[in-house]
Amino acid sequence: MRKFSLVEFSVEHPKLVVVLSVLITLLFMTQFPKMRTDTNPKNMLPATSDVRVWNDEVENTFSLYEDMIALGIVNENGILNKDTLASIQRITDEVLKIKGVAARDVSSFTTIDNVTAEKETLTVAPLMTKVPEDAPGLEHLRKMLYDNPLFLNRIISKEGKTAAIYVPLEKGANGKEIADRIREIVKKEKGDEKYYIAGDPVARDTFGAEMFKLMGIFSPIAGMIMFIISYIMFRSLFLSMSIMFPAMIIIICSMGLLVGLGFPIHIMSSMSPVFLMAIATDSIHIFNEFYFRYCEKNDKNTAIIETMKAVGKPLIYTDITTAVGFASLLLANIIPVRVFGFGIAFGTLILLLLSFSLIPAVLTFVNIDKVERASQKEGMATGRTSQLLRRLGSIGVFRPRATVAISFILFVIAIIGVMKIHVNNNLVEWFKFNSDVRTADRIINQSLGGTSLAYIVATAQEDDHMKTPEAMRYIEGLQRHLEKLPVVGKTTSVVDYVKRINRVLHDDDPKYDAVPETKEMIGQYIFLFSMSAKPSDLDNVVDYPFRRANIWVQLKTWDAQAMRDVIKVMGDYQKSNRNRIELKPAGIAYFNLVWNDEVLWDMVKGFGAALVIVFVILIFNFRSVTWAVISYVPLLFTILLLYGVVGFIGKDFDMPISVLSCLSLGMAVDFAIHFVSRLKLRLEETSGSESLADSLLWTAARPGKGIMRNAVLFASAFSVMMFAPLTPYITVGAFIVSMMLLSAIMTIIYLPALIVLMQGWLFKTK
Repeated sequence: MRKFSLVEFSVEHPKLVVVLSVLITLLFMTQFPKMRTDTNPKNMLPATSDVRVWNDEVENTFSLYEDMIALGIVNENGILNKDTLASIQRITDEVLKIKGVAARDVSSFTTIDNVTAEKETLTVAPLMTKVPEDAPGLEHLRKMLYDNPLFLNRIISKEGKTAAIYVPLEKGANGKEIADRIREIVKKEKGDEKYYIAGDPVARDTFGAEMFKLMGIFSPIAGMIMFIISYIMFRSLFLSMSIMFPAMIIIICSMGLLVGLGFPIHIMSSMSPVFLMAIATDSIHIFNEFYFRYCEKNDKNTAIIETMKAVGKPLIYTDITTAVGFASLLLANIIPVRVFGFGIAFGTLILLLLSFSLIPAVLTFVNIDKVERASQKEGMATGRTSQLLRRLGSIGVFRPRATVAISFILFVIAIIGVMKIHVNNNLVEWFKFNSDVRTADRIINQSLGGTSLAYIVATAQEDDHMKTPEAMRYIEGLQRHLEKLPVVGKTTSVVDYVKRINRVLHDDDPKYDAVPETKEMIGQYIFLFSMSAKPSDLDNVVDYPFRRANIWVQLKTWDAQAMRDVIKVMGDYQKSNRNRIELKPAGIAYFNLVWNDEVLWDMVKGFGAALVIVFVILIFNFRSVTWAVISYVPLLFTILLLYGVVGFIGKDFDMPISVLSCLSLGMAVDFAIHFVSRLKLRLEETSGSESLADSLLWTAARPGKGIMRNAVLFASAFSVMMFAPLTPYITVGAFIVSMMLLSAIMTIIYLPALIVLMQGWLFKTK
């Protein structure tokens, strides 16, 4: 009985194969209307993760909002003048009307509560009910602002040139949409003021909007570039379209599957189309070999079958290793990373199926006259690219020791660079330096407490403990320690309210700007304040059994390291000041730190697993540990060089970079598999009649042409990302372009040098 061959079936029934491929693709496309997006960083981790459960508990306990926008108002001539104050009043009134804004808790000059006393009676009222009309009124407002530590560095800067309006958002509100609405409001103001809008929801939702815009723009541009480059390579519109056809199919199938399974589109999965399009360039090896085979066989169908016999095995293993590299991301705890890895792995396996079905079928439709003309230019002796690759290969073949020696020097330098890598994640720095989001964040952080918010929750062992002077002084001491950190701009707690009340009830005497001596007095002050203030003023800093207190910590940077520094100071303080109070961090800054560490640990796990699995696949492929090791070295060397450069240029090891560590394994090893597989096949075909050097040069010139074409097509697809306005896209683009080109060159030059030097070990059985 004749053994079934998918390639032969596809060559014999090409129309059926094409029709089935189109129908299956349309089936996946039917899922697209269900597409939804999700850019909320909270959803990066499972809902059951400790940090999400804890943050939700803290928000519920202290009536906190998940998202806050900061509007910075800068006037170089000073904020405290009638015109600027009138602008602040008008802007605040309009902001309160925006749908999605938690109006009752907006903090501005006209809404924030000020604590004063008249005839020993505590008064809590808005700081500025109307704009002062004269100099004495302005001076009175100045005194109220600068005498109250709750205001200084929060709603007004020390030098008096910057003010802020803090806009909390209702759950589910879109930060970018509200920020855009605020921009429309401030555009109506005609004064000397400049306005800056910052905060996590602004950065997050702006990034999300830009991300999907880029996905819609860059995917077709990347496809167009690949089409043009492939046409230049093959001088055939039909073949260029044939190369793009599988790319379109795997993109539609992969994205359709993710949407159909109910996964939203995150930042990572938004990059999937460009990744899949680039991975589809692996089929270039089929088209490259087809030209050579047709020139030798002069029969189209025979050339297709012979081509697949030659490149089939390396194609299987390269696609499997690529799929494994991406599938290793399934070990991650970060949900979008898992979804991204799953989607790309699925798309890669679909490409493998298409390589043995659709592509052979499509090749049967190619114009025979064009094939004959083009194949004449593909000759080993006449093709300029083949000649160039032969010369490159000769460097490693004839100067193996020098090649390896130079590589060793680069290896040592790369190790030094890797040791300089700094692990950090900063969402704001995912925008370019001069972007509106990053500029606003920088300006506000320079003048005020900071746009990144963290909490430290102090928990006592019994109710009412937070009313004791000991507990109050303990919290105050922690605040002073935290404020010594350069990254901390301001801290606020219930202690600040109690001290303020104590002072104003004692004729504003500075010596009473301290924690009262008795628990009863503290309780009385809190009661008096709660009778007049907005509920949120106290709710945000203490719970009602008075067992827990919440310290607000404003940070001047979104760097994960800043929160790490805060936690260290908190831990040291707790150890050196024994108390019955437990301290625990919370808030968006703490979430970002946990998320940062989770990403790093996930990538370490995934990278380690992928290293082992890829090596095992290489052993199965070559049926030899020695050949697997030889193929493995250029891969590791390429990755090490790239991360060495990352360390030297000072680029943070953030989420995009860490994810690429796993992805690079699956992609960079492909060229070594193609090279070694074709070399071993050449040695078998020549049966010793050709020297190892000649076989290596043949491999560099012929399969090497497919390798270089693959690298150039892959790099050209990703090069478009280097022109993005978002730095993660630039990082991914630059990294992948560098990796593919460097990996191809390493395969053509360095791999032959290793094989020549290790031939006694590799061929010892012969």
